[in-house]
Amino acid sequence: MKTILHKANTRGHANHGWLDSYHTFSFAGYHNPERVHFGALRVLNDDSVAAGMGFGAHPHDNMEIISIPTSGDLEHQDSMGNKQVIKQGDVQAMSAGTGIQHSEKNKNHNKEVKFFQIWVFPKVKNIEPRYDQQTFADTDKHNKLLTVVSPLGTADGSVQINQDAWFSLGKLDKDFSTSYTLKNSNNGVYAFVIEGDVTINGQSLNRRDGLGITETDTLEIKADSHAELLLMEVPVK
Repeated sequence: MKTILHKANTRGHANHGWLDSYHTFSFAGYHNPERVHFGALRVLNDDSVAAGMGFGAHPHDNMEIISIPTSGDLEHQDSMGNKQVIKQGDVQAMSAGTGIQHSEKNKNHNKEVKFFQIWVFPKVKNIEPRYDQQTFADTDKHNKLLTVVSPLGTADGSVQINQDAWFSLGKLDKDFSTSYTLKNSNNGVYAFVIEGDVTINGQSLNRRDGLGITETDTLEIKADSHAELLLMEVPVK
């Protein structure tokens, strides 16, 4: 087993006033040659957008883009004709494929919206762009690692991604233990602690820490406090 630890306070940080963003991997003005990506996982941004503000229409192509709000309401609009509001409990996945334009803004004028934006390299390039969004109840994530993103999409109740990648979310009680078995031996897992403290394969992690794990088939996970955890299994070879 190999691991790479990214403590929360080592992330890149950019505060633009309307946008306060922490970058686990190199992004925009933050470049760290040792932290460009973890296999197919290219971007993991922890964003807070001020009331009424947001990202204007901008292009993407050949990238899988996943948004996971943790509070507030994020309004999405794109050139495919989608106009949706993404809230806490929702997961959105968008295959940019041959190219799309989209905008994201804080729907509310009285509070921030906080969300994770994650980019994954696609398995197949130049596919027709695709949009998917689902709501996942907290009860379905309670002391369970719930698959929310997968290549199968609705076949396993998740949102679909154009990659052999699986994302799982769990809300774990203190002292709860579980395990995670990788779907593919050529994959690794990037674990990100949204809230609380956990131990994974003997490594203690705290809020907003990240741990990349390769060359293992199973993760042993223990919640050291009430915790919320995101696991991202992605190709690394």
